[in-house]
Amino acid sequence: MTSKRSDAITKGAAKAPARAMLRATGLGDKELDQPIIAVVNTWSTVTPCNMHLDKLAEPVREGVRAGGATPVDFNTIVVSDGITMGGEGMRASLISREVIADSIELAVRGHSLDAAVILVGCDKTLPAAAMALARMDIPGVIFYGGTIMPGHCKFRGEEKDISIQDVFEAVGAHSKGDYSDQELDQIERAACPGAGACGGQFTANTMAMALAFLGLAPIGAGDPPAIAEEKAAEGVRCGKLAAQLANEGKTARQFITEKSMRNAATSVVASGGSTNAVLHLTAIATEAGVPFSIDLFDELSRTTPVISNLKPGGQFLAKDLYAAGGVRLFGKQLMEGGKIEDAPTVSGASLFEEFGKAEATPGQQVVHSVAEPFKETGGLRILYGEVAPEGAVLKTAGYADKPFEGVARVFEGEEAAFKAISAGEIKEGDVVVIRYEGPKGGPGMREMLAVTAAVAGQGLAGKVALITDGRFSGASHGFVIGHVAPEAAFGGPIALLQDGDKITIDAEARRIDADIDWDARRAAYQPKKPHRMGGVFDKYAVLVSSASKGAVTIQSFND
Repeated sequence: MTSKRSDAITKGAAKAPARAMLRATGLGDKELDQPIIAVVNTWSTVTPCNMHLDKLAEPVREGVRAGGATPVDFNTIVVSDGITMGGEGMRASLISREVIADSIELAVRGHSLDAAVILVGCDKTLPAAAMALARMDIPGVIFYGGTIMPGHCKFRGEEKDISIQDVFEAVGAHSKGDYSDQELDQIERAACPGAGACGGQFTANTMAMALAFLGLAPIGAGDPPAIAEEKAAEGVRCGKLAAQLANEGKTARQFITEKSMRNAATSVVASGGSTNAVLHLTAIATEAGVPFSIDLFDELSRTTPVISNLKPGGQFLAKDLYAAGGVRLFGKQLMEGGKIEDAPTVSGASLFEEFGKAEATPGQQVVHSVAEPFKETGGLRILYGEVAPEGAVLKTAGYADKPFEGVARVFEGEEAAFKAISAGEIKEGDVVVIRYEGPKGGPGMREMLAVTAAVAGQGLAGKVALITDGRFSGASHGFVIGHVAPEAAFGGPIALLQDGDKITIDAEARRIDADIDWDARRAAYQPKKPHRMGGVFDKYAVLVSSASKGAVTIQSFND
């Protein structure tokens, strides 16, 4: 490189103080002359998703050095969705996405660094990494720490693999009386055997796949499970690629285009992935300044089948996808089915070149072809109508093939709904409405896995509809609708619903409607006092945009 960003701290007589401090860290003339690359780590011992990333950082550094660049380390935060689920702490989860992106930007721009490798694990760290790269438009690579292995237990005489999803659903079965205290304890102790992100096509694995299709994560690097021996070699590869991108001056926005965003959205739909990807991909596109609408997910769901048999809607876990042939095999099937377009990736090879290397394991049952899919239509639909004029996200998962009509059971927050479900007060045909859980109203747009899992654990999945201006976890399944916009805190129609209202959900017509006098309700409406929590929570509530726009906090991008 003839000139580089880090020249601002390494070149010229005036920068002698900066060089002096950098020399104290062990950098010499060679290291100061090379591109300086941030190795940004979301390592933490609070969650299995990220607890191994400190070890994976060393092969990344090795790769950076081998590529002719100089690594410097930074750390940022992680908030575990699984640990905080169902409590006040979950309000911090989506907010952490913005804080992670902001902290990466501050560290990298503050030190005028040339590129970044970002090590990610738990849900919000993945989109945050892409948002930061898109915002700064620097060379960068995202390295996913990989999936957890399944837990295993002998339950009621049957040997079975289990995941965190089984624990949440066991809570519902326990509250119903179907599981004893001892059985719940057995599942809890066996579900999470060690390092790695939650094992199904939940949010972390959905976003890892999407970022590979987007071109920001090397195809195949995220596939090996967290504890796999081959993970270290992928870290070296990511480090080398970051050095190469820095030397070539290839920046993130060269990969984030309308075409690659469409590819990423296709991977979400075709894998039966998490509804959270709608929120996160919208935010990434917003940061990159790329046109993107949540309606794309609906368009794709009409024309793109689900071709992977993955939990929560299917049978297998992420480690099974890896064993079957990985993301390359999944992408090859979409490529051959004409569902995606070729695009550049950070590996230097195009998307189609990468997918052309795929090798299917004989007899694998995880990845289907487009011609013979696992499910004929995609797993996500965008609904509008009287209740959601700016849109809402439905994860069909086989439960929403027919219209659903029911009577509203309205709850002012997750805790009240969970209490009613646990007490057996929700019956087949009810439409559970959980409001004031949106980005602004929460604040923080909590996930509702505890609620959906309790419903599933009571055998009501698909027999009860749930509607919220909050979010549902990637592990959720059933007739669940999230991201209702405008949210209740913005005075959206969901704020006007009352117990006993007749609600109609027509997934085919893409509508949610209520048989009420909307004008009369609006005239009688009294806004709810904002939920003030102080500190960063209140700051977020002031800044955040609608979920339909990605719930971003960059004011210049907000309408």
